[in-house]
Amino acid sequence: MNIEFFLELLANGALTGLMYGMVALGIVLIYKSSGVLNFSQGAMVMTAGYVTWLMTSFGLSIYAAVALGIVAMFVFGLLIERLLLRSMVGQPIIMIVMLTLGLDVFLRGLVPGILGTSPKHLDIGVGMAPLILGDVFINRVYLVGGVVALALFALAALFFRTRLGTKLRAVSDDHVSSWSVGISVEHAVAMSWGLAGVCAVGAGTIWGTVQGVEWSLTALLFPAVAVVILGGIDSILGALLGGIVVGVLGSVIPGYVDPLVGGSTRDVVTSIIILLTIMIRPYGMFGREDIERI
Repeated sequence: MNIEFFLELLANGALTGLMYGMVALGIVLIYKSSGVLNFSQGAMVMTAGYVTWLMTSFGLSIYAAVALGIVAMFVFGLLIERLLLRSMVGQPIIMIVMLTLGLDVFLRGLVPGILGTSPKHLDIGVGMAPLILGDVFINRVYLVGGVVALALFALAALFFRTRLGTKLRAVSDDHVSSWSVGISVEHAVAMSWGLAGVCAVGAGTIWGTVQGVEWSLTALLFPAVAVVILGGIDSILGALLGGIVVGVLGSVIPGYVDPLVGGSTRDVVTSIIILLTIMIRPYGMFGREDIERI
């Protein structure tokens, strides 16, 4: 076995997994405050990528574009809660989940329809030349993406140690009890959607640089769902480690199997991860196991 090839797959796979984790983090943040699985996070990543690209097309630097994109997507998250989710208070959770799925379809058609379906170039100023460590080639954009992902995970972990973060955890545990002690459940849920929008900017910018900004960025929802199922849908640490596992397996296994079968095994690997996790450990590696008396 070529050890250099294995290490290259391992390193780039881990960095890719961290980038998946950025998408998954938005799902976790919303679930931790509302108990809702957000199926529109992939579309939010695509929207954030388009917003960042649009800002750069006006002549702004990538850093200014990202900063304005953060503000825009945070407000967008607040609007989703205010205009869509607040009207669903008291409805079954499955209906709210279906609403997020409808939002995904809506954004997937609206945003490219307005701004164009052709891939949009986004440049974070890193360059496409790989970083060479001995005989191992590491994608520089993936490396930056991994660093950004780690920063977002660290900020999210610190946030949930603040007073506001404690309120979000309380809301996640029990909406009625939170209302009874004066916590605004609506504001807590809105904040989680705003933070998910911020995560979408990081993921949309990095992935937009890797593959261009277009509607296919919504497909990042699939590996992100695998990440949250494996790591635990309510666990920030689980999203981090689950992302690395999904990224490594989705890189190493196809790296050796694709040449034998003609390619396209990454999605198969991701599907197997989802199925095995649900069958063996439904609440994930670090998810909270809720036991209900029937």
